[in-house]
Amino acid sequence: MSSPAVEPGTKLAERFRLEDRVHESGGATLWKAIDEVLARPVAVHTFDPDFPRLNEVVTAARVASRLTDPRLTQVFDATEDDGHSYVVSEWVSGESFGDMIANGPLDPERAAAMVAEAAEALAHAHEANLAHLCLTPEHLVWTAGSTVKLLGLGVDAVLDDVTSDDPAREDAEGLGRLLYAGLTGHWPGDEQDGGGLPVAPMGDGHFCTPRQVTAGVPGYLDAIVCRALLPETRRGLEPLTTPAEVAEALASVSRPSPLPMPTPMPMTALPVAASRSEGIDTAAPQRHTPPPQHHHQNQHRPMPRQAGGGMVNKVAMTVVVLLVMVAVGLGAWTLGRSIGNAGTPEAGEESTTPTPTAAAGTREVKPSSVTGFDPLGDNQERGELARYATDGKESTDWHSESYDSADFGRLKTGVGLLLDMGESVPVKQVTVNFGSTSGGTVELRVGDSPQLDDLSVLQKVNGVSGKKTFTAESPKKGRYVLVWFTKMPTYQGKFRGQVLDMKVLATK
Repeated sequence: MSSPAVEPGTKLAERFRLEDRVHESGGATLWKAIDEVLARPVAVHTFDPDFPRLNEVVTAARVASRLTDPRLTQVFDATEDDGHSYVVSEWVSGESFGDMIANGPLDPERAAAMVAEAAEALAHAHEANLAHLCLTPEHLVWTAGSTVKLLGLGVDAVLDDVTSDDPAREDAEGLGRLLYAGLTGHWPGDEQDGGGLPVAPMGDGHFCTPRQVTAGVPGYLDAIVCRALLPETRRGLEPLTTPAEVAEALASVSRPSPLPMPTPMPMTALPVAASRSEGIDTAAPQRHTPPPQHHHQNQHRPMPRQAGGGMVNKVAMTVVVLLVMVAVGLGAWTLGRSIGNAGTPEAGEESTTPTPTAAAGTREVKPSSVTGFDPLGDNQERGELARYATDGKESTDWHSESYDSADFGRLKTGVGLLLDMGESVPVKQVTVNFGSTSGGTVELRVGDSPQLDDLSVLQKVNGVSGKKTFTAESPKKGRYVLVWFTKMPTYQGKFRGQVLDMKVLATK
């Protein structure tokens, strides 16, 4: 192996300071570096002086730098000279597709949505005559800013010396492999390209179709994989031979939202700053709650003692007695009218709903961790938002993925939010604010194991909206508390579960 041309601490173009060597192969080295001008991390490829394809990789990087699709890695600089040749691109933080499916397949809709985003981005690249040719699960990333990012366009093919007589067909098949992997958790190709995924099973000399490997794969997604990747199983279907055709076939798939949808608020949201290269960082708007107003309740203030003689005191006493008599009479008249008009509030009045009180002899228990819970899918279910369900703020929330039907398209029996209390506690009451959703069915489950079947149903509620209080007749002891949606409520034309805030009370 050739020695690297540069070392940690080297500064390129008087701004890119190399810090950590990430990968080294064939005379090319990938570094994590710092752009000292913009104070952000960047990825830098450097090359040995005898690297054989230096002109090709710099040319590919410059073509990639002219592409504007935000789902493609942005190239900032590409230089070839006799000193230090390098390519600078954005540093992407997030979870790779390979990591997401390491323990099993994703929810079919989510897998298809990510591949659809990659297909559209690749179609844009092919319009500029730039192909990828090296699509693997590690090249597709769900970023820290909740967006899809495709890594290595153009550059990785040159680094690995990969070429193709039909690059559009090659990338269409690569997208098919990614979709296959997302639907099954298996890799339909060479083992070294699958990033540790098990190789897909074979049958009759070719890879089995996704539906033959994993139950519950929708037929239309199985057909798309077959059209792009498995010609032997297409059964007369038209093949998909370009990324644009794959993108068109997946166009109807619901896409992941780039940002968590905000909780409806009676105020204008403040603008937030966004950075494509470092994800999106939002500061949740603070909801200012006015002090509670106490209606129908007199607040008596002590009257200051007045100086004066006996006559003044007698007059004052007479006035007080008269005022008391008037107040009693007025109160009696008001009470009689209220009885006569029971159940009918006066115009301008608000009928109040009693607020559930904490069960006597209980204490609030804070969870040690909160996670999204989807054991029949990707086992995450917007886990990055889970902490907002117990932060004490109704201006923030956890919400599930959005679904096209209340029954999850019959792909699973439920999703939810799992609280780990840190130790087994006697759960007596759980209050959950479901926000502005409506409909749906929720089970409150408790147990000492995070496995769904080991969690007992404490109470079941239909019609999920606003605040709901789940109360056990006798305390149920358990370390884990699960809010389990078995039927999704409606939300803004879709079906989505939501928790603005929740509290767990245990007996003392």
